[in-house]
Amino acid sequence: MDYDIIIGFETHVELKTNTKLFCGCAVKDGAPPNTNICPVCTGQPGALPVLNKRAVEHTVRAGLAMNCTINRRSRFARKNYFYPDLPKGYQISQYERPFCENGYLEIQDDEGRPYAVGIKRIHLEEDAGKLVHSGSSFEESDYSLVDYNRSSVPLLEIVTDHERNPLRSVNEARAYLEKLRQTLIYIGISDCIIEKGQFRCDVNISIRPEGALDYGNRAEIKNMASFKFIMEALDYEVKRQLKILHSGEEPSLETRLFDEKKKITVSMRSKEDAPDYRYFPDPDLVEIDIDREFVEKIQSSMLELPDQKVNRIIKDYRVSKKDALILTKDRNVSDFFERCAAFCDDRGRLSGWIIKDLFKLLNEAAITIEKCPISPKTFSDLINMISRGDITDQIGRTVLEIMFQTGQDPESIIDKRGLKPIQDEELLGSVLNEVMRENPEAVNKIKEGMTNPIDFLIGQVMKKTQGKANPKKVREIIRNSLLP
Repeated sequence: MDYDIIIGFETHVELKTNTKLFCGCAVKDGAPPNTNICPVCTGQPGALPVLNKRAVEHTVRAGLAMNCTINRRSRFARKNYFYPDLPKGYQISQYERPFCENGYLEIQDDEGRPYAVGIKRIHLEEDAGKLVHSGSSFEESDYSLVDYNRSSVPLLEIVTDHERNPLRSVNEARAYLEKLRQTLIYIGISDCIIEKGQFRCDVNISIRPEGALDYGNRAEIKNMASFKFIMEALDYEVKRQLKILHSGEEPSLETRLFDEKKKITVSMRSKEDAPDYRYFPDPDLVEIDIDREFVEKIQSSMLELPDQKVNRIIKDYRVSKKDALILTKDRNVSDFFERCAAFCDDRGRLSGWIIKDLFKLLNEAAITIEKCPISPKTFSDLINMISRGDITDQIGRTVLEIMFQTGQDPESIIDKRGLKPIQDEELLGSVLNEVMRENPEAVNKIKEGMTNPIDFLIGQVMKKTQGKANPKKVREIIRNSLLP
């Protein structure tokens, strides 16, 4: 029997605001424990919350980016549960009236076709504090401390729709998470730094017989903050649930945790539903009315989305779709490309050198393109010299490495280091004659009409001249002198 895999995500995203969601405490990464706190975010009696307007704007911006309906009236609810890092004994979240509903995010499915993943809701809530264990894990700790600096930091929760275009494979799940993170960074509402917990997920997965209308019991895997571990957890869960179904039994409705060392999921508790949290409207916060003018103002200031940028770069700069997708994966990379393109006409060569050569140097140095020591102008100057034939690709790569190390412009590097290519045909002919004397078999094959050995001879000339020979001129000399 064949089965359908149904995957869903509840993704929590830390919003980029200066202050917390319901108080004026600073949102500051790396601050000493319990220094950015007040009576409101630590749940002291009588303290009243005041909503952060910028967080609402960011939420609406996310909803527009994901094609959601923006509800004109919304309200907050109390989600009741007890945990040491939740000082009030409840979390201020949203339940029946979120800010955004019924949207979608388009990805490429397993066959490379557009697929609109259903977004059920996007709501705003406060984060909890952070437990700091004395040992390397909870089980190995003698005690745990609580840092409330993160308490009440604004969180966006984005929930996929398991009924309307759910994710159907592990590959689609990865494509969705990558596209979601890319979109949120593009619109400027979060840095989504995974290592800092700014982008984390609860993963839901169930399996049912192919074509069945009823859904199987789902397992929820809590607090996933690594794409690698999410994919490993999904792979394991698919195999685990299929094994249970093949035995004639049903998987349990439960919450599980992923063991990163053993690469397995383990049962944590039975799955909670909404009644377990006893949601009710927060009496300390009034309902929020969002008028059309508020939404239109945000809409008018929306930054370019990833798909829009891909299409524009293909159209305006005539680069391949493959290159455009790579360039736009990181907004800072696409911005660097566009600043370079203002000084460079050969955009195809430009994109290739960024993707292949500049990326290589950045990766080796373990830095991002924002910290690249080469300016867009000097990088473009180098590409222009290569395009005009002033220098060879090989010399260009040597110059690029020196530019990366020193920050100098390509012209001064070429002059100071004697890297100008050999253009003199008489000198090139002399080197070529020496190479042909050393390789008579290749010469004979060319005279018989074979062209493959030409590249071999060019390579030998380049080696003897330390990459300074103009390969186009060498090829021209070979063709004129040897081909019948």
